[in-house]
Amino acid sequence: MSEAAIQVRHLIGGEWLGSAGGEARTNPSDTSELVATLPASDVGIVDQAVAAARTAQPLWANATPEFRADCLHKAGELVLARAKDLGRLLSREEGKTLAEGIGEVVRAGRILRYFAGEAIRRHGMTLDSVRAGVDVQTFRDPLGVVGLITPWNFPIAIPAWKSAPALAFGNTVVMKPASHTAAIAATLAAIYEEAGMPPGVFNLIVGPGSIGGALVRHPGVDAVSFTGSQTVGGIVAADAATRQARFQLEMGGKNPLVVLDDADLDRAVQIAVDGAFFGTGQRCTASSRLIVTDAIHDRFLAAMASRMDALRVGNALDPETHIGPAVSETQQAQDIGFVERAIADGARLISGGDPVESRTRGWFVRPTLLADTTAEMEINTSEVFGPVASVLRVKDYDAALETANHGEFGLSAGIVTQSLKHSRHFQRSVRAGMVMVNLPTAGVDYHVPFGGMGRSSFGSREQGFAAVEFYTQIRTVYATA
Repeated sequence: MSEAAIQVRHLIGGEWLGSAGGEARTNPSDTSELVATLPASDVGIVDQAVAAARTAQPLWANATPEFRADCLHKAGELVLARAKDLGRLLSREEGKTLAEGIGEVVRAGRILRYFAGEAIRRHGMTLDSVRAGVDVQTFRDPLGVVGLITPWNFPIAIPAWKSAPALAFGNTVVMKPASHTAAIAATLAAIYEEAGMPPGVFNLIVGPGSIGGALVRHPGVDAVSFTGSQTVGGIVAADAATRQARFQLEMGGKNPLVVLDDADLDRAVQIAVDGAFFGTGQRCTASSRLIVTDAIHDRFLAAMASRMDALRVGNALDPETHIGPAVSETQQAQDIGFVERAIADGARLISGGDPVESRTRGWFVRPTLLADTTAEMEINTSEVFGPVASVLRVKDYDAALETANHGEFGLSAGIVTQSLKHSRHFQRSVRAGMVMVNLPTAGVDYHVPFGGMGRSSFGSREQGFAAVEFYTQIRTVYATA
């Protein structure tokens, strides 16, 4: 039975605005079910939202840290209390399995609670001056109005980890979520409102990419935090730099998982399957390049194929489903197109690579494993963002490290080995912002820094204690009697 569709609206200055007339979003597991309708929008809503945020910012910045902390803590508690319902909405809207959807909601609630604590923490220093009788102190001030552009693949966790620190440190926010997942973003906005945040502190605007572009270019926005593709990230960087606004970019990865000869085979396979395919591979930290040394290569391929055969692809709400659908028909076609081009380039299909029929019509893709690939193939240089992994066969550890460091990305990298020597060397030598030893490349804690090297990221790290670097500016004060 279909559930009621949500009419998403903009939240601007404490008012829910906008009439029907925008996109209609259907369930990627069952395209006959309408999940949400979006409001009509034009770039004028950006002016309204930024004006509301600018009006609210001084009062929010000058509120006591305890008040800001209380708002964030209450928001976190509300998210956690409603985790099952919110997780179900997330799964219907984005396509994660229900367990993954609920897990993401819980993570968002814990992010909000973490930054409630950070709102109280005073980030500053007292320094000795080189001059007698002079005191020196540094303070962290908010930036002002922050524009957030968030993706569809983690539609409540990423909005939480961007907005929570921005709000904790006294900024006000205008957020533009991905249209695919605007409903779950709107529930977060409503929870912020319910938690007691004053009107204009958190504003939500919904619409196509042109709305996000107008937000980035708006002279009233002091900083922009963006998560999305390299192509769009480059445009965001150019537009923000033109008007000298601060900006932060997270732009994906082509993440290597190295499996050495000495690896425990069962463990290596489980790590690879988890990293490559769960979340339908729609994670920027997914293990999309499996770099396997000679002696274990053939056994690894056989074991991977066997494990993949046991994965059930289907409706995200079915408790027996392991892999949900791609988020959209376009994404499904992109996944299959990458596989077809890889085979044309000489890759060997080991498993998957085709759409999956289900009891309901949806955008299902069978988890795919490709072998006999080379580092220069498109499948190993471009982010697929689907349940597709390619295997590169290498001679030894040195060749594996060289292959892992090939390409423009540098977000996450992993190694499976029992060698302390190789694991220590890999930690220091692989070009990646996050390194996993005997763990999947996907999966990060909410209280530690997140970000990559190369063209995966630009600007300071997100999450945890690193967030203060982006969302505040330093004021240095000299004083004497």
